[in-house]
Amino acid sequence: MSAIVHFPNLTSSLCFHAPQRTQFFIRPPPMTLSKLSPLRHLSHHLRRRFGVSAAAVKQDTTLWTPAPLVKISPAAESLFHITIDVSDSPELASSYTKAGQYLQLRLQDPDSKPSFLAIASPPSVSWSKGVFEFLVKSVAGSTAELLCGLQKGDVVELSSAMGKGFNIDEISPAENYQTVLIFATGSGISPIRSLIEAGFGADKRADVRLYYGARNLDRMAYQERFKEWKSTGVDIVQVLSQPDNSWTGGRGYVQAAFAREKGIFSPQSTGAVLCGQKQMAEEVSSILVADGVSVDKILKNF
Repeated sequence: MSAIVHFPNLTSSLCFHAPQRTQFFIRPPPMTLSKLSPLRHLSHHLRRRFGVSAAAVKQDTTLWTPAPLVKISPAAESLFHITIDVSDSPELASSYTKAGQYLQLRLQDPDSKPSFLAIASPPSVSWSKGVFEFLVKSVAGSTAELLCGLQKGDVVELSSAMGKGFNIDEISPAENYQTVLIFATGSGISPIRSLIEAGFGADKRADVRLYYGARNLDRMAYQERFKEWKSTGVDIVQVLSQPDNSWTGGRGYVQAAFAREKGIFSPQSTGAVLCGQKQMAEEVSSILVADGVSVDKILKNF
C-alpha cells in the first residue's frame, strides 16, 4: 500500500492578502539586517520542510507490483537463483526491453529497504514465460539475505525495469566491430548472462571473449551454461583469484589477466562490455583506452 504523505499547511505562512482598497501610502522605514534575519530563517525553515515533503512524494511515486517467487536455489557459494512470476503483470514484464536493465525489489516487511537487482534472464524470457530471473548475492544484514531465505510462493514487490541497459547499438553492426571483450566479476555476471542469451551477433564476430572472475570455482555461477554460451560464439576465460593447486586456468584478477593477454589488433573495430567490481571496471577501461579503444565503445549498464 502506497504511503500517503500530507504536506504541512503552508498557506498561512506563504500567502499574504492585501486589502481591497488602499487610501494612503506610507513608505515603511528601511528594514535592518536584524529585522530581516527572522524572515530569512523562516523562509529557510519552510524550504526545508517543503523539500523533505517533496522528496517523500517523489519516493512514493514508485509503482510496486506484488509477484510470487517460483524458484529459489543455490547458484554458487553465497549466490542464489531467484525466479519471480510476473505473468499476471504484463505491463511489468514488458517494461524490461534491454539486457542490462535492473529493478527495485522490496519485501512485504516494513523494516526492509528496497534492493536494486539486475535482471539475469533476457527480455524474451519475460515476454514468453512471464518470469524475471535473478542472480542474487546473499549479504549478511541486507534485503538480499532475507530474499534468499524466502520460500516458493512467498510474495515480494517489484518496480518496473529501469536503467539504460547495454547499448549494443554502439558496437553494431557486427561486421564493423569484430572484437567484443566482456568483463564480469562475482554477481556482475547476472546482466552479462542476459546479454549473451539475448544475442548480440557474437557468431558474426571474429573475437568475442568473456573474462569472468571469481575467488574460486565454488563462487563462479552459471558454469552449467558455459557450453551453450560457447556455442553462440563467446570464448570464456575463467579467472580465479584464490584457486586451489589443481587449477590450470587464469589466476589473479580479471584486469591483470586481460593485461597479460590483450590481443587487440584493431582498436577502431573493438567494443567492450563491463559489469562488476568498480576497481576492475576502472582498470580495464584504462587499459582499453590506452590501447586506442574509444570510450563510447566501452559499455556499462548504469
